[in-house]
Amino acid sequence: MGTHVIEAGFPVNSEAEFEAVRDIAEATSATVCGLARVVDKDIDAALDSGVEMVHVFASTSDVQLQDSMHATRQEALERSVEAVERVTDAGATCMFSPMDVTRTEESFVIDVVEAVSDAGTDWINLPDTCGVATPRRFYDMVETVVSHTDARVDVHTHDDFGLASANALSGYEAGASQAQVSVNGIGERAGNAAYEEVVMALESLYDVDTGIGTRRITELAQVVEAKSDMPIPANKPVVGSNAFSHESGIHAAGVIENSDTFEPGVMTPEMVGATRQLVLGKHTGTHSVRERLEDAGFEPTEAEVREVTRMVKDRGAEQEEITFERLKEFAKEIGVRREEVRI
Repeated sequence: MGTHVIEAGFPVNSEAEFEAVRDIAEATSATVCGLARVVDKDIDAALDSGVEMVHVFASTSDVQLQDSMHATRQEALERSVEAVERVTDAGATCMFSPMDVTRTEESFVIDVVEAVSDAGTDWINLPDTCGVATPRRFYDMVETVVSHTDARVDVHTHDDFGLASANALSGYEAGASQAQVSVNGIGERAGNAAYEEVVMALESLYDVDTGIGTRRITELAQVVEAKSDMPIPANKPVVGSNAFSHESGIHAAGVIENSDTFEPGVMTPEMVGATRQLVLGKHTGTHSVRERLEDAGFEPTEAEVREVTRMVKDRGAEQEEITFERLKEFAKEIGVRREEVRI
C-alpha cells in the first residue's frame, strides 16, 4: 500500500518477537523499525534483527521517571544521549522518544531534545503516551520542539479522549513530518491514531499526496479485523460498515440525486475501496424504496411505492432487519408489477 515505515516490534522482548521483527525486515521494501529502551541489550537486539531504524525511548515525565524508569532527570538524559550514539555509530537510522512528553515539564523536554539532537538522532518522536493532549496544546508543543532541533519530528498519539487522529493532524500542522498510526486504531488502552483516518484526512481535507494506496484501505482494515479478532465498529470512520450507508429518507434522496449532498464529497467510497449502501429501516423514504424496487426489476406506481415504504418503516420500527430480499417480498405481497423479460 506504500506504507513508509513499519514499527515491527520490540526485538528484546522474546525470541519469538525477535524472529518476527527479523522476518518482517526481510520481507518488505518498507523501512522497518525496532523498538528499544535506552538499554544496551535492547539496542543490540534491535540492530541484530536487521531493522533499518531503531526507535529508542526514555521516560521524561516525573511520575514515570520515579515509578517506572526509576531514574533521575539527569540519568535519563545521559542514557538517552548514549543510546542515540550507540544506534548512530552502528549506522542505523535513529528515532528518539521522550516518553510521556505531554506530561513533562517543557524546560526538560527542550533539554532532552537539544541533547539527543546534538548526539545525532535523525528523528524525534513526541508521544502523547497517556492520551491527555488536546489539538491546540499538542500543536504548541510540537511547534516548540521543531524550533529546538534539526531532526525531523514524528508524533505518536493515543485515543483516550477520542482525540488521537485530531492530535496527529495538529502535529502535522505544527511542523511534524510523520505520524505513527495503527490500522483500525488498535493500540494500548483506547488505541492509537487510526491509519485510515489520518491518511484519508491528509488526502481529502489537506490535499496531501501521502503515497498510500488508499483504494485498499477497507481491504486492509478487514484483514486486520480478521487477524486480530477485534471487530470494526459499524460507525468507524472510513472503514466501518455504516461509513457510506444512508437510511434517512432525506439523506438517501439526496445521494441518489448527487452523492455530494450527504457525503463529504472529497472522500468517496471508491477512494477507499468501499461501496455506498442505501439501508432500509424506519427512517427510509420513498426515493430509496423506489430506487431499490426499480433495481430489482419492478415497475411500481407512486401509490405502491408509498405502501411498500410504509411496510418498511413499520417493520423497521419493530427492529426487523429489512434486506433487499425482504423488500422484494413486500412488493410481491401488494402486487407490484415486474418488467417482462422477453427472449
